[in-house]
Amino acid sequence: MSEFTLTRRLPADATAAALRHDVLAGLTSDPKQLPPKWFYDARGSELFERITRLPEYYPTRAEREILAARAPAVAAATGARTLVELGSGSSEKTRLLIDALRGAGTLRAYTPVDVSESALEQAAGALLADYPDLAVHALVADFQGDLGLPGTPGPRLVAFLGGTVGNLLPAERAAFLRSVRAGLAPGDALLMGTDLVKDPAVLVAAYDDAAGVTAEFDKNVLHVINRELGADFDPDGFDHVAVWDPANEWIEMRLRARSALTAKIPALDLAVAFEAGEEMRTEVSAKFRREGVERELAAAGLALRHWWADDAGRFGLSLSEPV
Repeated sequence: MSEFTLTRRLPADATAAALRHDVLAGLTSDPKQLPPKWFYDARGSELFERITRLPEYYPTRAEREILAARAPAVAAATGARTLVELGSGSSEKTRLLIDALRGAGTLRAYTPVDVSESALEQAAGALLADYPDLAVHALVADFQGDLGLPGTPGPRLVAFLGGTVGNLLPAERAAFLRSVRAGLAPGDALLMGTDLVKDPAVLVAAYDDAAGVTAEFDKNVLHVINRELGADFDPDGFDHVAVWDPANEWIEMRLRARSALTAKIPALDLAVAFEAGEEMRTEVSAKFRREGVERELAAAGLALRHWWADDAGRFGLSLSEPV
């Protein structure tokens, strides 16, 4: 019989409060910036799904290739009875891990973690239709906060896929990894996806596709602010820009004002002036090297046990354990 439970670790108004905080802090800073999590309303999620199918955007295909080939090895190495997925979204790629862990005869529970209750319920419904004997304990939480994972059988495999860890700045990434390590018991493991350093032309194309879907996705943050905070941003007043930063080895997505303009945000009693050509950073997407991943894991108290890459060496999956 299907078992679905949902635990809320965030107050009902947490998302609205976080948006107000991030917009106020980000648009009054110099240079201006916004966190990428605000791309993802229903429209933003749909746009991102379109991005993952674009010829220029390789990370999703590369990670799926690794999981398709290596999920049985992950299952054998971990013997996980509970799969925890951070920032689970639609849980699509998770099925490869679920199938491998079920094939190994160990999996008993799946714990998806996401800030969107509706996304969790939708994903859980689809999974339980296909895996009626799987216990799903969904958690409404921010993966950068204190998760307080529900009591589920160990050992546990915590999966953080999609290269999302690259959206965190180095200090945020270090804090996140320490937090994950603090929640792991002996025998637990962390499976983490990381996009790898490669030809800058390939990287820039992945974040500035010819069809302009990523530009729409980038500008969606303005639509979110307009709708949620009553702002009057004109998305057509900005151009999407993707830039490779070789010093930090990350891609930056930015919105560049086409002309001087002022946007009003009534909910914050704020007017934000942009000069012509002024850029606002909307995403950092760090790219990694194996030795760097191993170093960051070690600093958080995690030891790299396995490393897998796709055939083209574009993307890496690391499996680490607490030490």
